[in-house]
Amino acid sequence: MNSSKTHISRRALIVAAAGAAGASVGFKASAAGKYGPGASDTQIKLGQTMPYSGPASAYGTIGKVEAAYFKMINDQGGVNGRKIELISLDDGYSPPKTVEQVRRLVEQEEVMALFQTLGTPCNSAIHKYVNAKKVPHLFLATGATKWGDPKDFPWTMGFNLSYQSEGKIYAAYLLKNKPDAKISILYQNDDFGKDVLKGVKDGLGDKASKMIVAEATYEVSDATVDSQILTLKGSGADTFINITTPKFGAQAIRKVFDSGWKALHIVNNVAASVGSVLTPAGLDKSVGLLTVQYYQDPTDPQWDNEPAMKEWRAFMAKYYPDGNTKDASNLYGVLAAQTMVQVLKQCGDELTRENLMKQAAALKDFKLPLMLPGMAINTSASDFFPFEQAKMAKFTGKQWELFGEVIG
Repeated sequence: MNSSKTHISRRALIVAAAGAAGASVGFKASAAGKYGPGASDTQIKLGQTMPYSGPASAYGTIGKVEAAYFKMINDQGGVNGRKIELISLDDGYSPPKTVEQVRRLVEQEEVMALFQTLGTPCNSAIHKYVNAKKVPHLFLATGATKWGDPKDFPWTMGFNLSYQSEGKIYAAYLLKNKPDAKISILYQNDDFGKDVLKGVKDGLGDKASKMIVAEATYEVSDATVDSQILTLKGSGADTFINITTPKFGAQAIRKVFDSGWKALHIVNNVAASVGSVLTPAGLDKSVGLLTVQYYQDPTDPQWDNEPAMKEWRAFMAKYYPDGNTKDASNLYGVLAAQTMVQVLKQCGDELTRENLMKQAAALKDFKLPLMLPGMAINTSASDFFPFEQAKMAKFTGKQWELFGEVIG
């Protein structure tokens, strides 16, 4: 999807409907509702930016599946009788473009809230602006730790497992299972990459300086990471932590295998999709990879007969038939949309920006059927981290296989 196509008439663009809303779906809206910008008796207007073009375009499917999900909710009667309109604009994973598009969403479209704006650098560029404007900046599609700072940024809340938490989980795994590891790390040279790296180093503690023998970075504008992989291999490392986005994750997996490097290979969660990363890299070249998971993987047959997975596949077939059911991003997007619907449900007829943030920070033991068993979302006025648990997983050549206990 190119930029010009993403800007076509906003009404024709991406309008959506969200599920797991239970009793909220289909109820008639009260005529006495209290409304802020972007809300009325009949409509709730949300906005987002997505990389439909550019180096992170593999993530564009998240915006498309969320639009499809909201379309389903609207077909079921909406949330408390109100239809959700999602205006989803392309920013090409370029922070200056994100600023331009978000200003349009806030100042011209007057959306009630921003939902699932994607990317750490892109959200960093709008962080202060949206908080100054007091616009809810909800469930960001990034795990940067700074999104959980209600004291300084009370209008911003992330969604993903925090990157530092993820890094600490990898460190804990290595300290327990490979305490003599010689670790090399490739990371994206921005807030995203540095955040995961910090988690790894914090988790290793005073052993970090001894265990980490090499680090390399790449820019999102780089053509490949082949030279970085060869440099890291040359360091003598026997463990490789791959902190990348999908395009570069696939490149790194392929190059590690093709170069004959037999390191233990850990790939961060955002580049662990079987559909958008491991398949392009080569499933045979991905055997033995480790990662973390906090929601069900659609390629894992253990979930095939679960009602929630069957419902998700039926939804995909009807509302997003072009979407890849092997791409975990399409399941992740539905989780985010379901969470947004729950918050809107909790708002009742008080659809103001202030109440939206209040309800987002009041999720209590909220369970989504597609999350891993035993996990729940909890937020509060002082806790803006919806996900704080995960499990390790190993790739078999066909699917990710969970092992160990829930960590976090």
